[in-house]
Amino acid sequence: MELLQALCLALIQGFTEFLPISSSAHLILPAQILGWRDQGLSFDVAVHAGTLMAVVLYYRSDLWRMSRAVFTADPASSGDRREVLILVLATFPAVVAGLLLSDFIDAHLRSTSVIATTTLVFALLLWLAYARRGLSDVNAQPMQSIRDGFLIGVAQVLALIPGTSRSGITITAGLMLGYPLNSAARFSFLLSIPVILGALVLMLVKQSDELMHGGMGLVMAVSTLTAGVAAYLTIAFFVRIVERVGMLPFVAYRLALGAVLLLFFV
Repeated sequence: MELLQALCLALIQGFTEFLPISSSAHLILPAQILGWRDQGLSFDVAVHAGTLMAVVLYYRSDLWRMSRAVFTADPASSGDRREVLILVLATFPAVVAGLLLSDFIDAHLRSTSVIATTTLVFALLLWLAYARRGLSDVNAQPMQSIRDGFLIGVAQVLALIPGTSRSGITITAGLMLGYPLNSAARFSFLLSIPVILGALVLMLVKQSDELMHGGMGLVMAVSTLTAGVAAYLTIAFFVRIVERVGMLPFVAYRLALGAVLLLFFV
């Protein structure tokens, strides 16, 4: 993989991973327009490592507080312990579904037509969910409902289908359950940490030979750094502006993107 190609794709991955617009829908466009070949597993590992570091760094205070809460009996930390439990439980559906369905999805659902269709369908679902959102909080609130957290985790399974958008479907589920937009986004981003980590581990286990011989030199290092910086800036931007702009600009963008994919690339 050439450095310029890696840089472009890493930027796309970083900027779209945490926005409700589907990273896979955007990654397919350069391949279609420029004729780029599949970037390979080494690149996937590199950019996922970058986005994982970005979300961990952004939520480092929350994660540190929750980590300490797990190892203390302080009643004041019970809310943090509960949120850790909810995050663990919410991760299980995607882990189980990923182990069972990943090969089928890779073989049958990574087409442009599937990505275009899911981009459109889940844009409309996000639009409907946004109308049901709860009243905004001044600050995003921790998830404290085991039931709601688990339901969001179940919804996250749909993100295994290319074009769905993991952040999009989890924010949609949070809004449908009546949560304010900023709280739904916070839980979605925290939930991405075990999911991205799990995806990394799965890639490492399933394709260790390719990774050992695929090279992880300058190109992969640049990919990791680029994706990480882009993802961090995107999270910071989204968290700051999401309450002001809402979800409708993202819905409109997804509808336009899905239409372009259907009209010109299917």
